[in-house]
Amino acid sequence: MPSPLRLEPEEAARLSRMEDSWHQHLSAAPSGTLELLAALPEEVIAELAQDFYLTLLDDTRASRFLTYEDVRQRLKPALVRWLQAVFTATPGQAHALAEINHRAGALHARIELPVDLMSRGFRILRHRLALALQAVQPDPALAYAAMRVANESMDIALEGMSFAYVAGYERSARSDATYRLFSLMRNASMERERQRASLLDWENSLLYAMASGGQLSALGNLAGTEFGRWFTHKGAPSFGDYPAVDAVFRAMEEIDRLLPQLSAADDGRLDLLEAIRQQLAGIRQSLNVLFEQASELDSGTDSLTSLLNRRFLASVLRREIQLADRENGRFTVLMLDIDHFKAINDQLGHAAGDAVLRHVADLLTQHTRSSDYLFRLGGEEFLAVLIDSDEARGVTMAEHLCQRLASSPLEWNGRDDGIAVTTSIGVAVYDGHPDYERLLKRADGAMYRAKQSGRNRICVDGSGAGTR
Repeated sequence: MPSPLRLEPEEAARLSRMEDSWHQHLSAAPSGTLELLAALPEEVIAELAQDFYLTLLDDTRASRFLTYEDVRQRLKPALVRWLQAVFTATPGQAHALAEINHRAGALHARIELPVDLMSRGFRILRHRLALALQAVQPDPALAYAAMRVANESMDIALEGMSFAYVAGYERSARSDATYRLFSLMRNASMERERQRASLLDWENSLLYAMASGGQLSALGNLAGTEFGRWFTHKGAPSFGDYPAVDAVFRAMEEIDRLLPQLSAADDGRLDLLEAIRQQLAGIRQSLNVLFEQASELDSGTDSLTSLLNRRFLASVLRREIQLADRENGRFTVLMLDIDHFKAINDQLGHAAGDAVLRHVADLLTQHTRSSDYLFRLGGEEFLAVLIDSDEARGVTMAEHLCQRLASSPLEWNGRDDGIAVTTSIGVAVYDGHPDYERLLKRADGAMYRAKQSGRNRICVDGSGAGTR
């Protein structure tokens, strides 16, 4: 059962109007047309779905959303079900139809599916359906009437999807704009000093390697350092579209271009080193400008733990999906749930429960990187987004967090043994699917399997077995 739609007033009113339109349309359908559409053979509907996706797969932009395997296993059966729902609908099913299409439009907004791709697919559906009706119905007048009914149903469906798409897209745009002001700049002075220190550590390591004759290759490029990851995944989206952001990226690229030359050069090494240090000075200057422009907003922070709350979760995940797709990268999501948290509240009181939540948040902050994202989703649930992380790294981090918590009871009111705190963790790796909600559901499902299999363990999405 899908969860109830949560709609803003304007969306709810629009959905109601669409339901009325669909009800009136189906009620006024000419005699025999609804019966003809409902009687279309399943193989005909399957062919319509196949033609729809073949058309989309021919567009190179669709490669981000579609693979032949996705179409075969998941998308084509879903479209067949949708077509069957539209073709067999009666006036009494108008509300269900309106909701189905609103959900579809919201999904298209989340994955940023180009609108023209969907419109083209609907055009192909209409064309193929007209041919199919002519083939199964010898009476051309009835076939034409049924086609008109089907066309209007698909127009209403596309209208509903488009409205939901626009509403979802506008919400995302507003959230992204606010996130650019907020991000993790809520403690700008601390973040500035931490990143300046990280940059200085890298520069000092470079100078030491030069002076001691060490291997410069051991340094790695600047983009792959903690500073480089922080700026790419957090700094740049936090600051927004400013020239200083581009200046930092250009400087990092230039430094990483010069480093191999510095390793190979016999003559001119000092000139190359000076060029690199000038680029580093430019990065520091740009950071000063950007931090001065950053604004502090606390509305995206959980007041108890100081972690992010749900407000900017979609903005973060959309950004990480775009980066992963662009750079052929991966990131991992850890869904954490504190074991037996209700019992702690019931037996020791809510003050103890709040202390446990802060304890978990502090441990997560200490044992993840500054470029990772940490959220308190509500209650006793937390989420970590580990950037530049494949499954092996995600599992290692989850095991470490699980073990660290279990071995770090919270000191509380002089209790000799403190409060034992353990967690169940679900691990899910971004697999290329553009819908971030699907990734969250995978992590959530893995977390519940970890709880069901005994708690105080991790479970990897798809494995069904804990690793502890």
